[in-house]
Amino acid sequence: MELILEQMPIVIHSLNIGFLQTLKLFFVTLIGAIPLGLVIAFGSMSRFTPLRWLSRLIVWVIRGTPLMIQLLIIYYFPGLVLKNNVWGSGETGRFIASAVSFIINYACYFSEIYRGGIQGVPKGQQEAGMVLGMTKSQIFFKVTLLQMIKRIVPPMSNEIITLVKDTSLARIIALQEIIWAGQAFLKGSQGISGAIWPLFFTAVYYLVFNGILTVLLGKLEQKLDYFR
Repeated sequence: MELILEQMPIVIHSLNIGFLQTLKLFFVTLIGAIPLGLVIAFGSMSRFTPLRWLSRLIVWVIRGTPLMIQLLIIYYFPGLVLKNNVWGSGETGRFIASAVSFIINYACYFSEIYRGGIQGVPKGQQEAGMVLGMTKSQIFFKVTLLQMIKRIVPPMSNEIITLVKDTSLARIIALQEIIWAGQAFLKGSQGISGAIWPLFFTAVYYLVFNGILTVLLGKLEQKLDYFR
């Protein structure tokens, strides 16, 4: 116990650095995936057949393969096959490759949620908007979009919570996120080796962050109850 107390400051400092990397990847993914998912959803619903089928093919491939495989391919393919390491070297390069992989992956999942939300709005309301003389863009932003948001909050919340835990997959390309930091003490980091207890602390970080997100997303869902 005394040894653990002595090692605690070193472990907590390392985990905090790893958790900041996890948070960074989480927020960058959301910022990129939320709008990109809407673009892919529009492509999946497009009346232009080639675009519609291309969008659906991309979604099918991304949703049908593991995120870990996508990380490995996106990170290693440019350097090993194209002989052009577009991501750069070091931690920055690994982070950029991870962010691109996560954004593409989650954008495809979000696109299906968007598509279901948009198509779930009764067509009668869109027709009513046309009768009132509203343009297509006005109908989308003032009628369809607002109701879609209410419908997609629960499934989007689940995906966002999943994203928090999925960030741990980035360690497969040696991105030093929080689990990488905790696992390093098993292998020998900063004079500490064979210590498994730091991994339990990483679980606490995830639990607290997911708890905060659950409360915030629950409050958002309550604020949208006026659509019921």
